[in-house]
Amino acid sequence: MGLLKKKTAPEIQAQEPMDIDAVMKKYDRESNTRVWVGAPKWVVTCILATFSIFCIYVTLFATWLDEIRLTSFMAFIIFIGYLVFPAKKGMQKANYMPWYDIIIMLAGTGSFLYYCINAKEIVERYKIDNFEMIIGIVGILCLAELCRRSVGIPILIVAGVLLVYALIFGSTNPSVLARVMENVRVLFYSKEGILSTPINVCSKYIVMFIIFGAFLERTGIADFFIKIANALVGRFSGGPAKVAVVASALEGMVSGSSVANTVGSGAVTIPLMKRTGYKPEFAAAAEASASTGGQIMPPIMGAAAFLMAETVGVPYSNIVVRAILPAVLYFAGVFITVHLEAKKEGLKGLSKKELPRLKPLLKQTYLLLPLILLIYLVGTSTRSIAYAAAIAIVVAIVVSLFNKEHRITPKRLLEALAAGGQGMITVAAACGVAGIIAGIIGVTGLAYMLFNGIVALAGNQVIIALVLTMLCCIVLGMGVPTTANYCIMAATCAPILVQMGVPMIAAHFFVFYFGIVADLTPPVALAAYAGAAIAQANPMKTAITSTKLAIGAFIVPYVFALNPAMLFIDTSVGEVILICISSLIGMFGVAASLEGYLFRNMRWYERVLSAAGGLLLIYPGLVTDVIGFVLVALVVALQFIGRKNNTAAVA
Repeated sequence: MGLLKKKTAPEIQAQEPMDIDAVMKKYDRESNTRVWVGAPKWVVTCILATFSIFCIYVTLFATWLDEIRLTSFMAFIIFIGYLVFPAKKGMQKANYMPWYDIIIMLAGTGSFLYYCINAKEIVERYKIDNFEMIIGIVGILCLAELCRRSVGIPILIVAGVLLVYALIFGSTNPSVLARVMENVRVLFYSKEGILSTPINVCSKYIVMFIIFGAFLERTGIADFFIKIANALVGRFSGGPAKVAVVASALEGMVSGSSVANTVGSGAVTIPLMKRTGYKPEFAAAAEASASTGGQIMPPIMGAAAFLMAETVGVPYSNIVVRAILPAVLYFAGVFITVHLEAKKEGLKGLSKKELPRLKPLLKQTYLLLPLILLIYLVGTSTRSIAYAAAIAIVVAIVVSLFNKEHRITPKRLLEALAAGGQGMITVAAACGVAGIIAGIIGVTGLAYMLFNGIVALAGNQVIIALVLTMLCCIVLGMGVPTTANYCIMAATCAPILVQMGVPMIAAHFFVFYFGIVADLTPPVALAAYAGAAIAQANPMKTAITSTKLAIGAFIVPYVFALNPAMLFIDTSVGEVILICISSLIGMFGVAASLEGYLFRNMRWYERVLSAAGGLLLIYPGLVTDVIGFVLVALVVALQFIGRKNNTAAVA
């Protein structure tokens, strides 16, 4: 959900001649847009801004029939989607839109508008005629083409295979026409396909947070996060890498796009990391792994988190609270690893003259007011989270008035609304196709077949079912957006884990996490590859290093699936405090083992003891905590004594 797409700092750009726009266009499909200039640019901007205003009005005030609300939303998405995204990369001729794009745009928009205008009659009638079947097919194909342009092909391959399966095996009706008509009715005209939960959540909640992010970006908060991270940790050993981790954790609170975060922050942090001595692959991996963590960092955790709240049936604030400890552990693991790497290589921090002064930055903390208010309203207000986002947007505008450089003028107001509208296209297209996939899985009974298959392979062993689910998430997540990945896994594997004894919210967090780490996992690790392009590093080595740095995202889900105390389920305050302390020490042990360094290079048995102790500490439980603490303490003692002896020998 690319809420914050930051510009390259001029001084860094001068040191590292890297075309950031080219990197974004290569690894982030949202950046491959048409070129509009002059009067046509303002027309398109006004259309996009109108869409944002329409979404705000409908979300907060309209009481329309769901079918009318959702189809009007999708009609708008199709229309602006084809205005923004060309048929292929490189079609950059200014103010050019080929005739076939205009036809597809009007046909797709007309299909959803037809349903919108006749929604009440179609819903009451239940059945559709041949003309409406053609309308539905056109609407589905136009949505699929928009998804190809803005999201990519992998998700369409999944949807296409399932659609063929549904047509061949999904019905016992011998008539091909009848099968096609039934599938079109379910996927286009019912609330089990395109208009199912993903699009419903997208149009009600996600859109408001994307618009909020567009306004927040214009207050200068992204630059503030990088400066405050520099001021806090830039002077320490390996400072730039720690800046990347801290800044990405802060930006993760308002953004949920792995590639956009990697390129935005990485344009500043990666060159600095290389300059202070980090290897290119490690510098790119540190930024990619930290930026990917943005999707698991509350309060805004990417679009999939909103879908999780709706699917599980709990308030979004409940999801946010339960996500805190796993997110902190993830970033702690990355931070500790980059610190140990810096110590191992003898790297220094930034010089005093390179660091921003903390005192002037503290005067800019008013920039955080919209975010603080949002967190407060999400946690305490009895109104909807869309209402909380709307209030936060107003506060962001007010906050900007105190900063001449980032003041939201009428022109910037229009641009922010337009950016919010454009940011919705990719998410909505992915949600629409994900709804098709989930609808087919539900209607054809594939979910039940998958359940039987995994149970048979797992042999009623939960750990085996978790491993199989993890593999499904990672494979499916290669090139598929996190939102779509979560929708599919929530409809298939999450219910299986629930029936095998995993608490519902833990099962959904499990598939959510592994859908995210696909952005770092070879062979299709888009965030890692984007970072490698900026660092001019080997992409595969960067992806492998990113996976090592993000080890917390591979360990923590198993822990809360097997023992949901980490998600604050059925725990007391004392237990929560103990879990937090033991888990952080445990992550330290795991990170040290992977890095192979603490006070000196570790011997093989020290790495084994450190990893074992760390894992035992991360797993909630008094016995495991005591054993794990003893093992980690033993390794620390061995390392300290060994370093002291080495120092004495050298002396």
